[in-house]
Amino acid sequence: MVSHSQTPYKDPTLSPEKRAGDLVSRLTLEEKAALMQHTSAAIPRLGIKGYNWWNEALHGVARAGLATVFPQTIGMGASFDDQLLLDVFTAVSDEARAKSTEFSKQGELKQYQGLTFWTPNINIFRDPRWGRGQETYGEDPYLTGQMGMAVVRGLQGPGNTKYDKLHACAKHFAVHSGPEWDRHSFNIEKIAPRDLWETYLPAFKDLVQRAHVKEVMCAYQRFEDEPCCGSNRLLMQILRNEWGYDGLVVSDCWAISDFYTKGHHETEPDKEHASAKAVLTGTDLECGPNYASLPEAVKQGLIDEKQIDISLKRLMKARFELGEMDNPELVEWTRIPYSVVDSEEHRKLALKMARESMVLLQNNQNLLPLSKTLKVAVMGPNANDSIMQWGNYNGFPTHTVTLLEGIRQYLPETQIIYEPGCGLTNDSLYVASTDSLYKVKVDTKVALRNVKDADVIIFAGGISPTLEGEEMPVHVQGFKGGDRETIELPAVQSKMLADLKKAGKKIIFVNFSGSAVALTQEAKICDVILQAWYPGQEGGTAIANVLFGDYNPAGRLPITFYKGTNQLPDYENYSMKGRTYRYMTETPLFPFGYGLSYTIFKYGNASLSATEVKDDGQLVLTVPITNTGIRDGEEVVQVYLRRPGDKEGPSHTLRAFKRVSIAKGTTNKVTLTLTKEDFEWFDTETNTMRPIEGTYEILYGGTSDIKQLKAIKVAVRKTRMSYE
Repeated sequence: MVSHSQTPYKDPTLSPEKRAGDLVSRLTLEEKAALMQHTSAAIPRLGIKGYNWWNEALHGVARAGLATVFPQTIGMGASFDDQLLLDVFTAVSDEARAKSTEFSKQGELKQYQGLTFWTPNINIFRDPRWGRGQETYGEDPYLTGQMGMAVVRGLQGPGNTKYDKLHACAKHFAVHSGPEWDRHSFNIEKIAPRDLWETYLPAFKDLVQRAHVKEVMCAYQRFEDEPCCGSNRLLMQILRNEWGYDGLVVSDCWAISDFYTKGHHETEPDKEHASAKAVLTGTDLECGPNYASLPEAVKQGLIDEKQIDISLKRLMKARFELGEMDNPELVEWTRIPYSVVDSEEHRKLALKMARESMVLLQNNQNLLPLSKTLKVAVMGPNANDSIMQWGNYNGFPTHTVTLLEGIRQYLPETQIIYEPGCGLTNDSLYVASTDSLYKVKVDTKVALRNVKDADVIIFAGGISPTLEGEEMPVHVQGFKGGDRETIELPAVQSKMLADLKKAGKKIIFVNFSGSAVALTQEAKICDVILQAWYPGQEGGTAIANVLFGDYNPAGRLPITFYKGTNQLPDYENYSMKGRTYRYMTETPLFPFGYGLSYTIFKYGNASLSATEVKDDGQLVLTVPITNTGIRDGEEVVQVYLRRPGDKEGPSHTLRAFKRVSIAKGTTNKVTLTLTKEDFEWFDTETNTMRPIEGTYEILYGGTSDIKQLKAIKVAVRKTRMSYE
């Protein structure tokens, strides 16, 4: 008989896997089912505490009170700075651990208090109408993979400690990018193998095989007639068998209910069949209540208890890896002090990321940077909206600097006129009081009179997380269920800008959005366009720093800005044909990777490190870049791969990037490393990604616009690569 102190699952010197196996062997079937739901029940007889698996940290610890709110994910994607993103999520994981330690003093960890975080969202932002695209890192698979891996490493910790810092989750697996309004019944019936392997899956593979993400969340919709959380193709054949994933899979919330709910997928007759199907195809943890029916499913012969044990071992192993089942004093991460939460250091980091996220799209006659002697009118529905700046899946900072407050850091009140002018979609504007929001009507004619003495207009427009987001009950023309039906700027704002132009005003348009807005008309009307995204708690300061020249912008678009809705293919068609910079044949308004600076960078001719690269070798690209302007600045060096003659594939696709600082009047030799994997291309004969023999072109420059990129040819052969 093993003594209580020597019970294997309670022994912290044993491996998490051995402890999990021992613990599972001691549980009843009913207890196992209770532990496989996100609200995992306590098992007092075995000393197991209740635990809630559901936590969020999209761009800061979310929905759990005080936290530093960094820019929305799409904005951080615009930084093209994965090292800074690693720093951001190291700070996020510090706050998450400190908060969870504090919460644990109150008892069992409830929702939004635990150590398992359902982020990052690494779906491809294939269409700007998708309301949740703001949660992603953009439209490019390589950029998404690089940024996603930085998030995972920042959250999970260095990997050389006894206990994991936190667990991250790659979501939503797979081929999930809207629409929001019918995601519970939507079926991606057929998708080209090329689109699957070359666009929708690479980021997930990166996170699984290279960053070793601990969780994967399956998506709501059906893929080839099977719900993703019951897809043998996705979860077993690809994720577990091909990629060797041994972590846990969690369902999106109430996705298992969609298997049998009338009007949803209706692929299974009831919750017992649905739960058995999900577990058998590898969904270990349910966000929802259906797995409580697993004991009945066993009785009906729908699933064997041994299959349930496989999933439960993964869940218990994860809890042991985090130290959640052990004495907190044994876990090094519990010593992180609560004082890190929304600390001054983290606020500075939020400001740094907000600055790096700013994308200057237009600067006619070099209107920016602004002189501090001008009289400025601050206008627009987003000029003084702090909540808008938080995006979605957000925390709650001590203070948020709005654009209006940011301008006040530079100019006295005598030089500022604040006049909203209009609402987001009509003449109504929501104004915050101490304890509520109230709606007021704005008279545009009065607004025009009030700003007549201004030298320049700073108009803060765009859209808002109240209009775009996850499955939202929005009933506004042009918006549907959290998605957009049209991508043009709301008409009331366009008219306001046109009226200001007629009045002879210089206009700086600051666009707040989580997605691309078609600004074709606004580009003709406005002198300056600055894309600010949803910039987090320090957004107002970051924007003002750019406007007044204390920060030289270097953000780049992680998505294509189209000329109009008419340039977009059918939203419900998941084919990549005509989508994103990789497959678009028309000219966009602003391309992926685009962004202006207050200085000028000139690219010299690049060189490669060797004439050939063996399978285990690397190829180093050296690019000389000269800052020929009068200001120090940052450049985002972008490297694309192109395979001439491939008429069905992407025109070119990102394979490396680096954000670098270059002082005025100097030349930097920027090095970027390419590996054998970076030369993988879709092989139509085998339907796999692999280096294919033939001639490639390495394209490099500061944008994805192929007309502005320089090229160097590379010959890829069976076991080596050479360049010419």
